Amino acid sequence: MKGDYQELVDEISALLGAPATLENRDFGLIAFGAHDSDDTTAMDPVRTRSILTRKSTPAVRAWFEGFGIARATGPVRIPAAPEAGVYRDRLCLPVRHRGVALGYVWLLDASPRPSPERLAAAMEVASRIGAQLADEERAGADLSRELRAALTAERGSQYDLALAALRTALGPGADGLHALVCVAPWPGGDSPSVRTAPGAAALCTLPWAPGGHAPGGHAPGGHAPGGRPSGKHPSGEHGSGEPAPGRPGGHALGALVRLRSADALSPALTAGTRLCDTAGPGAVAGIAAPRRGLPELAAAWAEATSAARAALAQPLLGPVAPWASIGPYRLLTALPTATADDPAVRPLLSPAHAELARTAEVFLDHAGQAGRTAAALGIHRQTLYYRLSRVEQLTGLDLDRGEDRLLLHMALKAHRL
Repeated sequence: MKGDYQELVDEISALLGAPATLENRDFGLIAFGAHDSDDTTAMDPVRTRSILTRKSTPAVRAWFEGFGIARATGPVRIPAAPEAGVYRDRLCLPVRHRGVALGYVWLLDASPRPSPERLAAAMEVASRIGAQLADEERAGADLSRELRAALTAERGSQYDLALAALRTALGPGADGLHALVCVAPWPGGDSPSVRTAPGAAALCTLPWAPGGHAPGGHAPGGHAPGGRPSGKHPSGEHGSGEPAPGRPGGHALGALVRLRSADALSPALTAGTRLCDTAGPGAVAGIAAPRRGLPELAAAWAEATSAARAALAQPLLGPVAPWASIGPYRLLTALPTATADDPAVRPLLSPAHAELARTAEVFLDHAGQAGRTAAALGIHRQTLYYRLSRVEQLTGLDLDRGEDRLLLHMALKAHRL
């Protein structure tokens, strides 16, 4: 963390005699003071949720903003509203820099109220917080350009130059342990502040096409990562090639997250969860394996985008999927998109045979065990055998042969991607 916000928050708490919390302008928690009071009303639902989840609900945000805190230049007192979960009066100190609201310091409005001199001193500390937040936003914007260039450059001299520029921008931290995170779909082309994701050294947005590839380095086998993820079952609902509703388009977000240990992905998991919440419903995050330094940035981005594609294709893997957890999708996401269009399996993927495709995949997911498959589908065994015979007729494959099963299983899974 470039600015030691905890010390500044503690300084305000000492000045005003009450525990303080610091949130950014999007009501994301940055730092909070210790609560050593036995007064249970000091931790009302709104304050508790902010600390435990590191964010506030849109309704809470709208309610507080209704008191003009985004425009205020001095302390704002907000009355209690038990019906909204606010059991105690609040004191809000706007955190501004050069006229722009960058965040808020929140305290319970205690009695007796602090003197004007102490409030003025607390506002001076808030202005120092604002300057540090502004510095971080500027640095984050610069790093966004550098990270985007490194992730979108083709291999060769262009990539080497972009990597060198990113290493210079990161400074000594460039040689530390990092994990790359890919969040898709991202709702806009603008990169958020690094404060949006705890531990993020840099964030950037990149193109993410429904039927194409996310730009960047190369996945194993020489194929670009990214692709056409879908939450649909590979049953032919969208076998015509048209993007399914909800498939990602527009942008993905890349985040370079600092790690303390290669065995502890917690900072990347937390950042991925926060960024998915920011992106909105349907977003997932893929996390590359940890790496030290930047030499393997392209390979890390390939892993992160592949894990995101897998999480979108198979919701049980997400919404935050580390590369190590996606199993066979590590191989499938490295294959050309034409893999899903195997000529033998192609007839099975038409909309008319959606139920047969689903039956075949569930059968193969259950290792060919008829009893478990029938139970999972809620059908009689004879119905299952009839459907599997129809699959064999359509594809020309023999489901008693291991290689034919492998081909069918791979094609069905690849169709999700």
